[in-house]
Parts: sequence; C-alpha cells; structure tokens
Amino acid sequence: MVAWTDYKSEAKSRGALALELYVAHSTPAKKPEDVKDSLPDHLAYQADLEKRGQLAFAGPMSDETGAHMQGVGMIVYRADSLEDARALAESDPMHASGARTYTLRRWMINEGSFSVSVGLSTKSVDLR
Repeated sequence: MVAWTDYKSEAKSRGALALELYVAHSTPAKKPEDVKDSLPDHLAYQADLEKRGQLAFAGPMSDETGAHMQGVGMIVYRADSLEDARALAESDPMHASGARTYTLRRWMINEGSFSVSVGLSTKSVDLR
C-alpha cells in the first residue's frame, strides 16, 4: 500500500494535476420523511458552502441500472485536509440530524476536462 503523500508527490512529478478533493457518499439512515424534513436546511447549507468555495459538486445518484433514484448522494468538498472535510460533512444538517450517514474519502483528480460556455445576452450557462 502506498502512502497518500507519496502517491500525490509521484503523480505531480509525472505532470498530473493531483488536485485533492474530498468525496462524501451520503445514504439515508432514517425514514424518507426524516430526510425530507432536513432537506431545506441541507440545501441552504450547501448553498452557503458553494458561496464560500468549499463545495465543488453535489447531487443525487441513481441505482446501478441508472433507471431509479434511491436517495444516495455524492458531495465533493474543497478543504485543506480530510479532517476539515469531515467537519464540513458533520455540519451538514442531513448528517447532523442523523437522517443520513456518510463515508468520506480523499479523491485525487489527475486527468479529465470540462468546458463552460456562458451566454451573456441569454444569461445561460452550459457545462460539459
């Protein structure tokens, strides 16, 4: 097993981005109505994290077939450490209330791309 810091150094030395983010895989732990009750506070919390630059991405995920939503979600945090990311996840009203539980992992982004198109007159944004 390779230590995280060694892996990150090696990735950077070969020219990879080695951007470290933190991924929370969030799953329902209580009844659907408990999750629904926490939703407004959860969404407000995520909007605040986004404004502060601490939320990279978040949203629901389908089941393995891609056909159904099961209440599983993924949240990608920007943080200085795993401990800081854990504090963000713990402060999420969904997790703090016990309506959902989560697992948290480091994610090193090395490859990939995305494009942003902003339409000024149409006030539109397209991400790909």
